[in-house]
Amino acid sequence: MQGPTGTTDVMKALTLARGGVRDMVSDDSDTTIHAPPRRLTIEHVAAEAGVSVATVSRALRGLPNVTPSTRERVRAVADRLNYHPDPAATRLAAGRTGTVTLAIPSLFGWYFSTVIAGAEAVCADAGLEFQVIAVSTPTHRDRLLDESRRLERRTDALILVDVTIEPEQVASLERRGVGLATIGSNVVGHPSVCIDDELVGQIAAEHLLALGHRRIGVIGGRPEGPMSFDVPEARWRGFSRELAAADVAVDHECNVNGNFSLDGGYEAMTQLLRAPSRPTAVFAMSDEMAFGALMACNEHSLRVGTDISLIGVDDHEFSRVVDLTTVRQPVADHGSVVARLLVAALRKSARHAGDPGEPVVGASDEHDEPVRPAVSLVERSSTGSISCT
Repeated sequence: MQGPTGTTDVMKALTLARGGVRDMVSDDSDTTIHAPPRRLTIEHVAAEAGVSVATVSRALRGLPNVTPSTRERVRAVADRLNYHPDPAATRLAAGRTGTVTLAIPSLFGWYFSTVIAGAEAVCADAGLEFQVIAVSTPTHRDRLLDESRRLERRTDALILVDVTIEPEQVASLERRGVGLATIGSNVVGHPSVCIDDELVGQIAAEHLLALGHRRIGVIGGRPEGPMSFDVPEARWRGFSRELAAADVAVDHECNVNGNFSLDGGYEAMTQLLRAPSRPTAVFAMSDEMAFGALMACNEHSLRVGTDISLIGVDDHEFSRVVDLTTVRQPVADHGSVVARLLVAALRKSARHAGDPGEPVVGASDEHDEPVRPAVSLVERSSTGSISCT
């Protein structure tokens, strides 16, 4: 896991998920008896090598998109730590399918692909098969979860990413012994990972206000055909609340739909720049929309960071390339953390398999609260003082 912030909270979650063993000391002896060492996981290798769990997974399986130097470093760390993934023969699902399914609203986009990579790496480490499906409408979701479809015959657990689920559907999965985890929303009793999106908006507003900006545009809105997506509303609440606290007028007409895509960001920024009084700064609710906004600024011969300021969200891998100020969230960790929590739940349920009346995977008070990875400002040259604009 990389990045200056967010790591501590995430590692705490992983520690809780894995559990741990403590040394045991005899009452009548000074001799310390050590419990068997905890099995190394893919996160240990990733932390030691300074890369993501997805990169470790790709490197050790010989998959592409890993530089030779990184592959060599990862393999050297794995050898030194004597790390070996769980063999497929030790699958956790108590003789069931040995498969985890991840459902997302779209198969496209950097955020979703990065979440997938993190979750898939942890499942591979645990010897579980992994499959991804698109669930873009309530109809698709309902069809997937309908009891007549016998989902329990095809998967042991389901990870929902930015997809809502109704209480009766949660109860149905519990009755059928299908594990459940969510990213972007919280289902009480089941592993969940979600950032504080209102805080994201607040951080962006605080940064732009501190630079002296008072005429600020927002590129947000909903992507086309989402299953459920309250992220832009939460970020707008945090952003507008901070502006109001600073006695800055909130112009709802300056909140333009960017469809959470590069093209949408381009079109939204073009609209903002054509306004009678264009903003001196713009908050794009994702880095991909910010990239589109950068294109529009270039077409209008505006120097970003000097003529106009721009801040995004995510810390996309290309944000450093274009020197974009952004509110960082550890996206790859979203997938790996929720998968590790889910694997821990499957391990626990496997120990109880066969107990009379014991569900294979049910709700647990261990997961009443979601894991909230930290978010933080990464300041680069795309934002500047109002005196420069």
